[in-house]
Amino acid sequence: QVQLVESGGGLVQPGGSLRLSCAASGFTMTTTPMSWYRQAPGKGREFVATITADGDITNIANSVRGRFTISKDTAKNTVFLQMDNLKPEDTAVYYCVARHPDFPDSWGQGTQVTVSS
Repeated sequence: QVQLVESGGGLVQPGGSLRLSCAASGFTMTTTPMSWYRQAPGKGREFVATITADGDITNIANSVRGRFTISKDTAKNTVFLQMDNLKPEDTAVYYCVARHPDFPDSWGQGTQVTVSS
């Protein structure tokens, strides 16, 4: 059974940093691209970042490029989202997504990030 568990969210002041983690079970990230999405209050889900199965290629949304970094630890089957220089507009629920090659995507339950002074 596929399971994704996000952690690391919380309340942070503008300019601060957070590191989100997503621990996966039921599949291996060595063959599955992983992504982060977010959903702000009253808005649709927005792509944030993705990393290929081999970890060689990453793609970051323009809105967070230069501030957010995606990485993974295949030994721990965990993907990370390092978020620096956070802004109030980054406030959202952040979701980890497994982009399975052979069946529908799996989504985590989400973790709340609030950027406020």
